[in-house]
Amino acid sequence: MILPIVAYGSSVLRKDTVEVTPDYEGLSDLINNMFETMYKAEGIGLAAPQVGRSLRLFIVDASPIGEDDETVRDFKRVFINPKILEYIGEEVTYNEGCLSIPGIHESVTRRNGFRMKYFDENFQEHEEVFEGMRARVMNHEYDHLDGIMFTDLLSPLKKRLLKGKLTAIGKGKIHTSYIMRYV
Repeated sequence: MILPIVAYGSSVLRKDTVEVTPDYEGLSDLINNMFETMYKAEGIGLAAPQVGRSLRLFIVDASPIGEDDETVRDFKRVFINPKILEYIGEEVTYNEGCLSIPGIHESVTRRNGFRMKYFDENFQEHEEVFEGMRARVMNHEYDHLDGIMFTDLLSPLKKRLLKGKLTAIGKGKIHTSYIMRYV
């Protein structure tokens, strides 16, 4: 089932998220619905707050950009209760966008990698190092779990320049090819 994606300005995108328990009712359906929603919106990552759930859960399938970066060609995963343990590597700037902020893409600087502990959809625990584009996509989604939007990472000047567009998104004065839910 395709879920509406919550637009910038909604309070659920800023709330603290709670950990998911193994007995969370409907978890498998939620994960499947999130993938279906992400594919319909032509995204490569989606966090639970973006579909109105204040849960520590995000998904990624970066294979659509695999032609440009072979390291993500078959990178499809579910991350439950992720925790970044340490950041590694240099800072790298890359252009990012977000399904909750349609039509806006800006350069964001992030560390090139990190070590993360998380559970998969079967509640098997993993600890891995992610680098490059994998880390970029995951860090963007991970930020959603802490109420951080990529626009929060921009300079004060850039934020002021985008204020009108962000306000319009929050009021639903935009057009998308996917279903959105506004404040």
